[in-house]
Amino acid sequence: MFDGMSRRDAGAIKATFIPGATMVLMRDGNPGQMTADNFADRIGRPSTTQPPTQIEERIHDPLIRIDNDLAVVWAPFDFLVNGKVDHCGTDLFNLVRKDGKWLIASVADTGRKDCPAK
Repeated sequence: MFDGMSRRDAGAIKATFIPGATMVLMRDGNPGQMTADNFADRIGRPSTTQPPTQIEERIHDPLIRIDNDLAVVWAPFDFLVNGKVDHCGTDLFNLVRKDGKWLIASVADTGRKDCPAK
């Protein structure tokens, strides 16, 4: 998913989700809900700035729990715009394994601007 986001490739992002996957993005205490398809389409829009805005999300120190074909990933992240941290938070992924491939069933995250300096 993160690779598709960096390339602004909606198809690549969508390929990492099961049909009907959802997202909840917490911002300033308010949950913003959307489908994974809507998220992919939004991220997949070409940048209108020149030079184009580069985006990248980096997770670190993930906590992973797996039971058979179900998994959860909890990971702090930094979201970079043009190489600088724009916001940070924690990602929570619910994953399912289908035909031997892990796919995202849902995502929830927090997002804040008071990110620690690195």
